[in-house]
Amino acid sequence: MPITRLCYPFYQLGNPQLRFFRPNWFLTLVRPGNEQPSDTVQFRVPMVMTKYDIKNYLEKIYNIPVGEVRTRIQFGSNKKRNHLNQRVKQPDYKVAYVQMAEGHTFSFPDLFPAKSEAPEPGSVEEMQEKFMEDEKQRQKGDPRRGGLSDWFGL
Repeated sequence: MPITRLCYPFYQLGNPQLRFFRPNWFLTLVRPGNEQPSDTVQFRVPMVMTKYDIKNYLEKIYNIPVGEVRTRIQFGSNKKRNHLNQRVKQPDYKVAYVQMAEGHTFSFPDLFPAKSEAPEPGSVEEMQEKFMEDEKQRQKGDPRRGGLSDWFGL
C-alpha cells in the first residue's frame, strides 16, 4: 500500500455516514507533440501508479472504457544550473498512453474558436479596434528621421 493512502475509520458515530473518498493521485491530460491516433490519450501520471491503477482510475472515476495502457518513464532534464553553477535536475515523470476501447475516440476541445472577421457595430471589440488604430497613428514616428527612434537624437 502506498504511503500516500490515508486510512479512514470504518465507522463514525452518528447518522448518516457522511464521508466521501477522493483519489490519492492526479492524472494530467497532455496534448501530445506528435500526431497520435484518435483513440489514444496521453497523460502525465505519478511515478507510483501502475498500468492497472491507471486503468481502474479512469474506468471507475470517469467511466472511460479503457482498452490498453502503455507507460514510459521520462528522464528529467539536468541542463539547468543554479546561481552557484551547480547542475539542477528536473524530476523524472511517468507518461501513460491510454488507448480507449473499440469505437471510442477523443478529441481536444477548441478553447479558442476563430473570431468573425468584422465586429458588430457599437460593440466593445469595435471600440477597442478603433482605439488601437488611433494609438498607432498617434505613435507613428517622424518620416524625416529615417527610421530612427525618437529617443535617439536631440
